[in-house]
Amino acid sequence: MRIVLLGPPGAGKGTQARRLAESTGMTHLSTGDMLRSEVASGTELGLLAKGFMDSGDLVPDSSIIAMIQQHIADPSGVLLDGFPRTLIQAEALNEALDQIGLPVDQIVYMAVNIDELIRRLSSRVVCKECQTPYNLEVDRPIKSGICDHCAGEVIVRDDDRPAAVKNRMKVYEELTAPVLDYYQSRMNVVEVIATGTPDAVFTKLNEAIGSDAPFN
Repeated sequence: MRIVLLGPPGAGKGTQARRLAESTGMTHLSTGDMLRSEVASGTELGLLAKGFMDSGDLVPDSSIIAMIQQHIADPSGVLLDGFPRTLIQAEALNEALDQIGLPVDQIVYMAVNIDELIRRLSSRVVCKECQTPYNLEVDRPIKSGICDHCAGEVIVRDDDRPAAVKNRMKVYEELTAPVLDYYQSRMNVVEVIATGTPDAVFTKLNEAIGSDAPFN
């Protein structure tokens, strides 16, 4: 299967995609994690991406598309988290999948109101090494500033700082929100109200994927 998780920054796409990948054996493709890995490795793409990411802007479509196309045919199935983020990316994804005869099987929209999103992002931190996310309000690391999984340093990402968060929301409304309309016009979109504890959201997500409930 190829499942696309849509939703604004802070909706919990990464957290839930990781859990789905663990429970299903599907491959979690997070463009954010992949780009941060490129930045950490100092690759050409990483050097290009860093400036865009630090300011909350989107990395150019051509770079993201090329990166995703290397993995889209994974036989274990793919959970796409953070892609597509623009109409150009959505159309490129459809074209790439058409070429290999593998359609998008399901679109899930994770809905959260704006006040909740800002609250979440302002309290989010992440492990610098393994990218495990934490929330300082409800899911702190056991030892302050230290990742529970790899003992790496837990930090606030540059794109979660207030000025970048404001810009990310603006970019989302201008470029990414229309992707939802694009998919709604072509196929059924499942909506999950992504509020509550991570466990509660995971339960709702599994139920929605299993039932293929219509988007309202």
